[in-house]
This record gives sequence, structure tokens and C-alpha cells, in this order.
Amino acid sequence: MTYKVVQWATGNLGRPAIEGIVSHPELELAGVWVHSDSKVGQDAGALADRPDLVTGVKATNDIDALIGLAPDCILYSPLVPIESEILAFLQAGINVVTPLGWFYPRDLKTAAIDAACEQGQSTLHGTGIHPGGVTEKWPLVMSSFSRDVTYVSCEEYSDCRTYGAPDVLHDIMLFGRTPEDAANSPMLQLLGSGFGQSVHMIADAMGFTLDGPLRASHDFALATAPIDTPMGAIQPDHVAAQRFRWEGLRNGEPVVKAEVNWYMGTDNIETDWFEADKIAASGECFAMRVEGDPPVYIQTHGVHPTRDMDWSEVHRRNPGMVATAMHCVNSIPFVCRAEPGIKTYLDLPLIHGKAKVVD
Repeated sequence: MTYKVVQWATGNLGRPAIEGIVSHPELELAGVWVHSDSKVGQDAGALADRPDLVTGVKATNDIDALIGLAPDCILYSPLVPIESEILAFLQAGINVVTPLGWFYPRDLKTAAIDAACEQGQSTLHGTGIHPGGVTEKWPLVMSSFSRDVTYVSCEEYSDCRTYGAPDVLHDIMLFGRTPEDAANSPMLQLLGSGFGQSVHMIADAMGFTLDGPLRASHDFALATAPIDTPMGAIQPDHVAAQRFRWEGLRNGEPVVKAEVNWYMGTDNIETDWFEADKIAASGECFAMRVEGDPPVYIQTHGVHPTRDMDWSEVHRRNPGMVATAMHCVNSIPFVCRAEPGIKTYLDLPLIHGKAKVVD
């Protein structure tokens, strides 16, 4: 069976999502929503930055027209989610896959979404990468090879020089800002809404009873000399690396950890907690640990850019964004076949990719 899919938004995630939908043998691209009037009427292939890919699907910003197509699923990836839109899709009987939350909404208010799913006999699936995918799924899979597990962690190591949004780097992520600015960063709370779900998913799935609220911390390291970055030079004594950490405690000791390490290269950064030599040797990666019998440790590469990549190409098509998009795309057939309601990947069969279709 082929499922009709609408791609909602064509930003850094939406562009590779269009490619993924078109190439997936079980999916058909039925429509594309865009925010900008200048994109209306353009072919989806052009919006995906693939002028060679002519889909015949023209972009629109008419929500009612896209709902009227009666697609099986909407891959919903605007910059910020609007719950009223998601409710409208679900009420109309359209399944929704999104990287913007709800991947383990244990502590969220979901009554309106639950009612919409019941009304439309539809399904909402939150997914993503970190959080929403790597952070929880890979350690849980690893844990199946151990007994008597005592500790689980996932750590991200990302060189933010590959992130092509200077304003976000400086104004939101606070790179290049003063220590006083970093100490008041809202990122720990903003990111915590997602990574808190990660920690609780692992704890609940594996049977860890946590003491109470998670322990959250934010550490930062300063430049010791000027550092060249896409947002300009970071001056000495300004923020050049950051670590965000969320830990679930049992009897006062951490048993589940999610961690983010962001940095602007590994040179000329003070080395209190920042392990520059170790990070430089490993490169960008996800590092996961399951302490049990036997212990399992895994470090993954490929989703992050590599040092030999052309940075302009990385800014255009970051492999991490492609991986996030494909985690969404590959979920769609399983979500379309699922029972109504909010479904996490703990509720769905094993989600996997598909072989390349060869003509």
C-alpha cells in the first residue's frame, strides 16, 4: 500500500524530508505547505534544492486545500509547532509525524490531542534525533544485550561551526557571549522539556524508579584566544563551549543521563571540564553507555559532519538534519498502520529504512 503524505514546511528538515518521501517505495508526496508567499506554486523538487527532481507537486500555503487532499499523513516540521493545526489534522483523520515534541509525553497535558485522535481515528507520533531518537532508542536497544543494568547514558558531541545560523548561535545558543550572559541562559530549561522526556522514557522502559525531579546542569568554557567561526571571531574570555546535562537519580546517584556538548572547534578553549584532546580525537559523535552484565559502549559517526566536508555543503545539507528527516519519513508507514492515539516508538514495531529503488 502507498500512503499519501504532505510535507509541512520546507526548511532545513523539510528539504531532505521531501527527498525521502519521494524515494520511499511506500510513500507518495501529495502536497507541500510553505510559509512564504514567494514559495507558493514552486515545484517540491525545487524547494528541496533538487532542481533535477520534478515532482509535479506545487507548494501552497492554503491549509484547507491540503486537508482537502485527505492525505494519510502530514510530516509536520515548521519552526514552531502550532497545536491548533495539529488538532485540525488529527480531527480530520490525518495522521501526524513530527520532530517537534510528544515523543514521550508522559508529563504533558494531552487531553485535547487524545480527543482529536479519537474523533479522527488518527495517530500522532513524535520523533526526531536528539532528543526523540538517538538519545533513547539506541541505548534501549543496547540494553537488550545486558542484564542487571545500573546506568544508561547518551552524550552528543557537536562542533557548532557547522551550524549555518549565526544569529541562533549568538543570540539563542549564546556562543561568543560573556560568562554572565551564559549563566542566565534559558537553554537548560528549553532543552530540558525534550531531554526530560528522554530520561523518563529510558527510566520507565527499564524499570528505574527515580528519586524525583531530574538534576539539570549547564557548564560553559571560555576562549583563551580568538576563535574563527561562521558568526565571526569569538574573543578571549567569551563562551566557546557548553555542556548541558540531565540526570535521573536513584538513591541520590545518577542512573540515567542525557547530555549535550556543543563547541566551536577544540582549539583555544579553557580545559576545566572540556576534554579538548579526547573530543578532537573522537570527532563529532554520539557516545552511549549501558553499564550492566556485560557493559556495552558504542560511539557512532556519520550523522555528524566530518572534518573533511565542505562547510558550505554542510550548511546547505547537514547530515544530522537529513537523519532527523529520515527518522520521521521512515516512521510514516508504521504510524499509518497504528491504532489511534499518541504513539511513541515504544508502541510501534521496529522502524527501519528501505533499500534504494533501482530502475
